[in-house]
Amino acid sequence: MSRTGHSYDEFRTGWPLLASALVGIGLGLSPVPFYTIGMLAPELVKAFGWNFAEIQFGLLITSVTVLVASPLVGLLADRVGVRRVVLGSVALFGVTFMSFALSSGSLVQFYATWALLALFGAGTLPVTWTRAVNHRFERRKGLALGLCLLGTGLFGFIAKPLTAALIAHYGWRSVYLGVGALPLILAWPLAWLAFHDVARAPSQTPRAALLARQAATPGLSFAEALRGWRFWLLGAVFVPVSFAVGGPIPNMENILRTAGFAPAQVVPLVSLIGLSVIAGRVIGGWLIDRFWAPAIAVVLLSAPALSCQLLAQDTLSVSVAALSIVLIGAAAGVEYDLMAFLVARYFGMRSYSAIYGALYGFFAMGAGFGPTLFARAFDRSHSFSGILSAASLALVASALLLLTLGRYPRFTLGSDQDQAVATISTSAPSGALSTPDALPP
Repeated sequence: MSRTGHSYDEFRTGWPLLASALVGIGLGLSPVPFYTIGMLAPELVKAFGWNFAEIQFGLLITSVTVLVASPLVGLLADRVGVRRVVLGSVALFGVTFMSFALSSGSLVQFYATWALLALFGAGTLPVTWTRAVNHRFERRKGLALGLCLLGTGLFGFIAKPLTAALIAHYGWRSVYLGVGALPLILAWPLAWLAFHDVARAPSQTPRAALLARQAATPGLSFAEALRGWRFWLLGAVFVPVSFAVGGPIPNMENILRTAGFAPAQVVPLVSLIGLSVIAGRVIGGWLIDRFWAPAIAVVLLSAPALSCQLLAQDTLSVSVAALSIVLIGAAAGVEYDLMAFLVARYFGMRSYSAIYGALYGFFAMGAGFGPTLFARAFDRSHSFSGILSAASLALVASALLLLTLGRYPRFTLGSDQDQAVATISTSAPSGALSTPDALPP
């Protein structure tokens, strides 16, 4: 059978796994708080007298907690299996998000709930879901990752109008109850039915099956990855990228209001974020399957630099605002599957969850500080112009660093970091674009 046929076979047999991962990611810690807080922030200001920076600080608490929890979740998934981690985390995440409805005006209570949300919800991050997808798909790994990560875009698309409708009809507390129930009634049952990682014989325990799979999986160990410069380069890149892309999105409603848009114009405009995230996922996944991923990343992650410059202007037309939002959303769409793809290609699958989890900690750091610093800049100056210009520069500079990663290494069983580096050094020049046939089989 042709390679193309084999790649389609992957989707014919793997679609239940993709569907469960799509819903699980879409209703997990990554998108749910991120896409709802922009609509909820004005309501919390009115209810409790907090300022925008105090409210957005909850995302920073989440990111700091994830910085610790994500690597631990990755290590746990490598040892006990991602299915167990996912099922427990989805349930705890949904209940904790619903508990925001009990907010009484105490910032201590508010921040403690954010910390618990991150701790209990860390297993709903892409680090767990994408491990199983990476194991199931090889020839069209990038497209498969893009499809399962569509969940963030789909939720982002429905989150804004859903949140606005719930607030208008039932009040802000209903958002926490209604949205928090979705992981429990949708994501958890699907994960129970369809989310499986390591195939095992009936006589094997899950632990034995996992250890057998790891023994037969080439790649670097977590310790070997930490000793390599590529791990730290990716960490250094994803902090400013996630800051520059993640900072404007939760503040987009306020950015548009500051530019003079009426409330009736804001909701349809910010809903474009979800649609563009979906486009970024699919287009980005299709491209990184066929070309050298760092080169594609430079183009897709540099484009929102233009958005930041446009949004920094004092006045905006509807078309310019829409273009800016689409470019930022597309970049947000490609971030997660790009990280998952780069981890799989540059470090292998041996310790995928632990390595991805550690790198996600860097990503979470930038994504956590971004919204808070954007909100603080607005509270102080009543303008986003300065911080948007800084974000524009950060995007271009950090994206260009990805070009130094070089060609994908070829891993063999028992390979260590020195062998991987030796393989890279005998490959084609690092700046060359790679077709699918040039990728590791």
